[in-house]
Amino acid sequence: MTQQPTVPTMQIGHVHLRVSDLERAIAFYRDVIGFELTLRYGTQTAFLGAGGYHHHIGLNTWESAGGTPAPRGHTGLYHTAILYPTRKALAEAIKRVNNAGLSLDGAADHGVSEAVYLRDPDGNGVELYRDRPREDWPLEPDGSLTMNNAPLDLDAIMAELDT
Repeated sequence: MTQQPTVPTMQIGHVHLRVSDLERAIAFYRDVIGFELTLRYGTQTAFLGAGGYHHHIGLNTWESAGGTPAPRGHTGLYHTAILYPTRKALAEAIKRVNNAGLSLDGAADHGVSEAVYLRDPDGNGVELYRDRPREDWPLEPDGSLTMNNAPLDLDAIMAELDT
């Protein structure tokens, strides 16, 4: 039996992260990822959004100023996924990552999307991705969705910057 969502149009509105250094986190999510700073409360809290939205990312140091990342093997957030509207916008984001001297943890073609993975300054996982058009999503013969973890052609994505 397939369970239907209670509210089919619901979405995740934002993620709020504990960070150790607010200024460093703002610089990463603004200058590398591409969000704009929309609101700030003193020296402990900031909100960043895109497209005029009040915030997609909340950052705070309320209980984490100067803290260290959670050790591997503990529960918590695996990654925050940032959806870019086009392949070219994803390429621009990857270029900002490269220009910031950051390295990628991985990259994958999931069939439905193309994604790269990295860590923010506090060790939180970040996925940067773009969805393929729904009509191009791979389906099983019964119509169910198929996803995979194939190698990603980063050169093809970066070639979008030349168009």
